Amino acid sequence: MTTVDIGQLSDFESGVPHQIRVENRVLVLVRIEDDVYVLDDRCSHEDFSLAEGEVDCDTAEIECARHGAMFRLKDGEPVSLPATRPVAHYDVRNFDGRLEVVIP
Repeated sequence: MTTVDIGQLSDFESGVPHQIRVENRVLVLVRIEDDVYVLDDRCSHEDFSLAEGEVDCDTAEIECARHGAMFRLKDGEPVSLPATRPVAHYDVRNFDGRLEVVIP
């Protein structure tokens, strides 16, 4: 397990998906107020960037812009078709506004 610094909480606008690169992975980071979520940046239905999708802050879900599949940000589980498989999610640690993502 490795932790990687990904910046300040204030670097990320709430409700806006941000593509980040950590080691050899492409991830999507979403901040909703003080909560930060990180998933693999590829829809499990079709290989498309989730960072291009929309975030529903009320339900803490992200929508794939290609076919509309929705994923829970807290665990990457699909909540609507056409996706049926989850996307990987990563724990995020917040140290006084400094963020680290945990890579297994």
